[in-house]
Amino acid sequence: MTTTSHAATEPGTGPDGIPTHADGARTERERLFSAKHLPVAAGIVALVTLGAFENRATIAILPTAARALDGLAWFGPANAAPMVTFMVAVVVAGRWVDRAGARTVLVTGLVTFVAAQLVTAAAPSMAVFVLGRAISGVAEGLIDVSTLVFAARALPEHLRAKVFATFAAAWIVPSLVGPGVAGVAESLVGWRLVFLLPSLLVAPLFAVLLPGLRRVGSARPAEGTDAGAAPLAPAVGLAAAVALLSVGGPLAFDGGPHHTAGLATLTIGSLALVATVRSALPAGTLTAARGIPAVVALRTLLVIAFGGIGGFLPLMLDVTQGVGPAVAGISLTITGVFWAVGSAVHSLDAVQRRLDAAARVRLGLTFITVGGVGPVLLSLGIVGLVPGMVGWALAATGMGLASPSLATEIFVLAPEHEQGRATAASQVGASLGSALTTVGGGALVAARHDSLDGGVFALIMGMSLAAAVIALTVTSRMRA
Repeated sequence: MTTTSHAATEPGTGPDGIPTHADGARTERERLFSAKHLPVAAGIVALVTLGAFENRATIAILPTAARALDGLAWFGPANAAPMVTFMVAVVVAGRWVDRAGARTVLVTGLVTFVAAQLVTAAAPSMAVFVLGRAISGVAEGLIDVSTLVFAARALPEHLRAKVFATFAAAWIVPSLVGPGVAGVAESLVGWRLVFLLPSLLVAPLFAVLLPGLRRVGSARPAEGTDAGAAPLAPAVGLAAAVALLSVGGPLAFDGGPHHTAGLATLTIGSLALVATVRSALPAGTLTAARGIPAVVALRTLLVIAFGGIGGFLPLMLDVTQGVGPAVAGISLTITGVFWAVGSAVHSLDAVQRRLDAAARVRLGLTFITVGGVGPVLLSLGIVGLVPGMVGWALAATGMGLASPSLATEIFVLAPEHEQGRATAASQVGASLGSALTTVGGGALVAARHDSLDGGVFALIMGMSLAAAVIALTVTSRMRA
């Protein structure tokens, strides 16, 4: 009798993660931007928004900076440098977060971000510019991992989906106005201002972020934290392999006199990739073993599927449709807006309640597979610009559904003292997927640069869609 009475008033958790009483009645619903969670939510939104503006502005101004520094030949390394250092930084960040807590790593990442922007803005040569971009990749790795773990530890589980919806929403305005702001800054003062401005915004950003960081504090190292720590050497080897492949593709296939050197670089890079990829990712990732390995494998395939289309879409529009940069840039806007739409749908309580993580990922991958056909048909001239972009909008919506589902599932599967390493593994997988699409697609573009047509882009995008189909067969293995 006493036990029953006590159980009737003891709060529990419903199937959607929202607190309930034992009789099924829900307690007052917590909201992401309630007074209780506002310091954390506001800080995260400000941080992601700053990163998004920096990303979009950098993409827009990079060709101008390369020309000004007489370094267009270094344009490829400037793009690859942050990708390479990011892959190492996320492994370091994952281990560091689990030992010292998210706050220390996040603050270090912000300081590194400022240093990267200052080095890039003051670069007297393209070599120094590439160095600044490499430091930027380190900052991004530290910030990405610590922000995800910070959000997961500072907020209750049922609000995590809504956090990822705000991540996506924070990219909308930067996607719309970031390139324009970069253009205005460049025309008024010069390209260096574009890299200097974000560093000036870090101080007010930190003021917004500080209350949330104080609430979380610094975690004490958990017992057994070092057990099974992700080894750093394989991540360094994997990053080196990506760097070699990034350089080797254009060298081997651009028709220049360095064909043999390029092939040798590609061969060494491929061997390094094979030698390091298995140990750089969680055991079982290559076979999509149940649990975290399957989630990491899905994240890699998801980035290949979506990034292999989106990464080459502006160039495809320019080549096959003859549109200028402004129209080609619409694809970036569509990506930002409809990714946010998908994330918003993903965060709805009804969706969380009725569809488990695997079902949401399957739905997202289906949208990507069906929607991605639009850009493929557009590249071949079978459909016009509007139907092709409608398909891309559907694919971006699918990415908004699938990506946060995989990100939140990591925190469900990993114990708290291993969340940093698990997040880092997921980020390494995503980086590997992005690198493979960039290297493979870039090599095809380089090989056909004198006679580039829609068929090349259809091939690149078709291979990306194949990755989405493969991923659909893996979703049932997300839970151990």
